[in-house]
Amino acid sequence: MWPFLSRVEHDARERVAKGALLLDVRTHEEFTASHIPGAKNIPVQELAARMDELKKYKSVVVYCRSGARSAAATGLLKRAGHEVLDIGAMGNW
Repeated sequence: MWPFLSRVEHDARERVAKGALLLDVRTHEEFTASHIPGAKNIPVQELAARMDELKKYKSVVVYCRSGARSAAATGLLKRAGHEVLDIGAMGNW
């Protein structure tokens, strides 16, 4: 389906196509400036308080600017029982 993508990119797109949430954990300002179409924005510093918004999603694909915030979000999401694919930087999409 996506023949020139890396394995992570392919897996991420496949999961989203099957209903996974695409989660952008950058700031609202960064998200407004640019984001992947279809992504939901919950800044990593707000994620713990907003986990109830993610209840209906078993699988989550998470990204940020460089990978540090998405890594932090991944730990929190996994502890809450989500299947998580961290693609790191937005450019990895």
